[in-house]
Amino acid sequence: MQDELLLTSDGSHTILSSRYGVSYHSRFGAVQESLHIFIESALRYKAMQQNQLSVLEMGFGTGLNALLTMLEARRRGLQIDYTTVEAYPISAEQARQLNFIDVLQVPELKEPFLKLHDVPWGVKTPVMDGFTFTKWNCLFEEFQREGQFDVIYFDAFAPNTQPELWEMPLLESMYKALRPGGVLTTYSAKGSVKRNLKAIGFTLESLEGPPGKREMTRAHKGVKGDE
Repeated sequence: MQDELLLTSDGSHTILSSRYGVSYHSRFGAVQESLHIFIESALRYKAMQQNQLSVLEMGFGTGLNALLTMLEARRRGLQIDYTTVEAYPISAEQARQLNFIDVLQVPELKEPFLKLHDVPWGVKTPVMDGFTFTKWNCLFEEFQREGQFDVIYFDAFAPNTQPELWEMPLLESMYKALRPGGVLTTYSAKGSVKRNLKAIGFTLESLEGPPGKREMTRAHKGVKGDE
């Protein structure tokens, strides 16, 4: 069984995972979901405080979040050091079928976008001015860093699909990976996930979700009652 390319409601693609039976992005709109949850609620939020940001993405998937971050870095003059983790990458052929470049109307980013999928694993690579990129081919549980990131995009498959990724051990490693004052955003607003995040030490905000989702979560490290 092969992954399936799907068109979402905003005209952008997602991929239906044959491994998990779920799509990488919301069918209500892949681009608008990623813009809302990760760019607006995390990257722009932190960029109000600083223009050099270290970003960790848990779940590289289609590369959409990285592409949107590159676009934002270019528009705002940000310096982004981007790290992403993916255990089961899509193929280069699948990446070339995705229509994100056309939907966003940024033909000049086609080559940088494809480069994200083509660069070797574990090698920090300058992709364009203001954007360096490193990807790791491993399970989330195997990626351990401390105090290195300002922003985490937590874009794992949903808790009912991969429950182990939303439990205390993995979420605690995400807390440790953030610098004080860092933020983690995720589309999930599930009660058990929020309870786990609070128990670890995060301060939470419930934000309005993207189309098709009532709420999302932004988690702060070292805000409102520090460590």
